[in-house]
Amino acid sequence: MDRWQAMRIFVKVAETESFSESARQLRMSAPAVTRAIASLEALIGARLFIRTTRSVKLTEPGSRYLDDCRRILADIDEAEAAAAGSYATPSGTLSITASLLFGQMYVLPIMHEYLDTYPTVSGSLLFVDRPVNIVEEGIDVAIRIGHLPDSGFSAIQVGSVRRVVCGSPGYFERHGVPRTPADLKDHRIAVSTGAWTSPHWRFANDHHVTIDPWLQCNTNDAAIATATAGLALTRVLHYQVGPALLDDRLQVVLADYEEPPLPIHVLHPEGRHAPAKVRAFVDLAVSRLRGNPLLR
Repeated sequence: MDRWQAMRIFVKVAETESFSESARQLRMSAPAVTRAIASLEALIGARLFIRTTRSVKLTEPGSRYLDDCRRILADIDEAEAAAAGSYATPSGTLSITASLLFGQMYVLPIMHEYLDTYPTVSGSLLFVDRPVNIVEEGIDVAIRIGHLPDSGFSAIQVGSVRRVVCGSPGYFERHGVPRTPADLKDHRIAVSTGAWTSPHWRFANDHHVTIDPWLQCNTNDAAIATATAGLALTRVLHYQVGPALLDDRLQVVLADYEEPPLPIHVLHPEGRHAPAKVRAFVDLAVSRLRGNPLLR
């Protein structure tokens, strides 16, 4: 058996922790998988797995060898794909995820433009307000708001968002303008339970206030609509009210008390091995999001 195939079998056994399951997924016989691993261990001169009747676990040399095998196999896949042209021309299905409102307002138009530009690609969008494991869920690119944990993924910052308190000009005419966070106790507040579940609002320089909501909504849209109608103030990420701020339907207050802004990143797991469909979308998304004045 050639070395490439043996590495492929080894990676599959390491991922499934099962010789029989690896054989099933690879459509091989279990003895053939066992022989391949035994041959690889003999060739390397090190034991790769600890086998018991109940489990198959990597040894320490096996864990190091797994990282190398994945890198080598990825390089082979990239070379083959490049020769076939898929790394030169975007093709296939591109999967993108973002938070619900951000995705609808800012990512969807980018996807429309992308699909019009590359007719050989089809798109799949997952807009949800929950953490998404982009590897497990087969996502090509994620647009994330907030500070990122270390992951080894490629991440490009494209902007930032602020958490702002806002209301309509009509509301301020009738109820006045809060000058400090403490003044919010004297105002009607509409909150989104999905985005801001705590009644304790924190601001810069250790200012904080406990809110007694006038209206609780389960969506940001409803809280924003209430503020736009002049009935209450609300606190949201400023991109969510960007259009309303531009045409003065809403105005920001307490700007001097805002917390530091949160970064926006375009994130993908494949790094330099990303196919053309991913590279083309990332380039377009970075350009469009960085050029958006509402995301600064």
